[in-house]
Amino acid sequence: MYLRMVRSAHILIACAAALLGLGVIMVHSAGSVVGGPEGAVVDSTFGPVGPWSMFATKTSLYAGVAVLVMLIVSRLNVRQLFTARGLTNPLLLLVLGALVLQGLTMVPSLGHEVNGAYRWLKVGPITFQPSELVKWVMVLAIAWWCARRSAVMHRLGAGVTPAILLVTLACGLIVREDLGTAMLIGLVAVVLLIAGGMRLWVLLPVFIVGGAGVVAAVMAAPYRMKRLMIYRDPWIDPQGAGYHPIQSQLAFAEGGVQGSGLGQSIQKYYIPEDTTDFIFPVLTEELGLAGAALVIGLFIAILWTGLGVTRDSRDLFSRLVGLGILTTLGVQAAINLAVVTVVVPTKGIALPLVSNGGTGWIMTAGALGLLAAIDNANAIEEAEALSTDSADGTDEEDDAEPRLRLTG
Repeated sequence: MYLRMVRSAHILIACAAALLGLGVIMVHSAGSVVGGPEGAVVDSTFGPVGPWSMFATKTSLYAGVAVLVMLIVSRLNVRQLFTARGLTNPLLLLVLGALVLQGLTMVPSLGHEVNGAYRWLKVGPITFQPSELVKWVMVLAIAWWCARRSAVMHRLGAGVTPAILLVTLACGLIVREDLGTAMLIGLVAVVLLIAGGMRLWVLLPVFIVGGAGVVAAVMAAPYRMKRLMIYRDPWIDPQGAGYHPIQSQLAFAEGGVQGSGLGQSIQKYYIPEDTTDFIFPVLTEELGLAGAALVIGLFIAILWTGLGVTRDSRDLFSRLVGLGILTTLGVQAAINLAVVTVVVPTKGIALPLVSNGGTGWIMTAGALGLLAAIDNANAIEEAEALSTDSADGTDEEDDAEPRLRLTG
């Protein structure tokens, strides 16, 4: 009976699919330019643009795979990840595999370079970004450790230290080429460790070591220092470090309330990374305030619904997994929006499910599918509890009226 109700899992999947659909449309719109024969509209990556052309592109394929992965993962039993033991534990294999793949990007003959950064592995026509896998696998790993060691998480040695060492290893493999993702992984890990029982005083050495690592990473790359110095007044260097934020602000100004119309963006010709990190300004320029509100509203709906799922979970592992997924998604979206609106210094980080990126779409959709799976498990437990109560004759009056499940 519960399967016929509109539940949190359905809302999560619908919102994620809507963001992916909007992402496909905007990636093709931002990538289209007037430059074909007789002024025809062509896509800088995909070729001639027609009514059905975007359905036959790699971007559309990635979106379809992401939705399929989300639906498959939503049917999994999340608790099996927690109860499995030994070398056959799928979570252990995921962690080891993700770290090995991330390490391979540092091998000169294997790492694939894009825009000066070696963040990818390329196998034939497929380009894969291991840091996206590491980002989500670490959520599962830290949640598993905190739930398994909940009785000693208040201790430094037996409880917290192994988890911190694992996070340090993961961030250390990523930070050289992708400071933003490394910082995101570290922040989410700290949130999960606190929720899992870590004492707050442990944060002092963590912040000292982590802060020192961030400072070293910034100072090691001159362009990062320049971004920090320039973001408060981008016009100091309008053709250099200030170029991204200036063009982004112009896109918001051009869009106004109503927007210029789909495919009519002017700033997409000037904004670097217009289909990836800076897709939101192009979206706002073309779709106006309503388009921006729609994207933000969908993210809020996912976070609010996911919070309800996390709150209703009866086991610590599921609650921590839900918290980690929501924190990762919410913080990443907030950072991207803060960057493109020039609230914080420029940092290359994608807008989840909207910015073009096959690995990011698939892994994020899979994580939301896992959140939907937690809701399915919650619903099954609730149905079994109601069935038991009815069999015992303790819930006869309540069964006379339909039950509604709140998703907020």
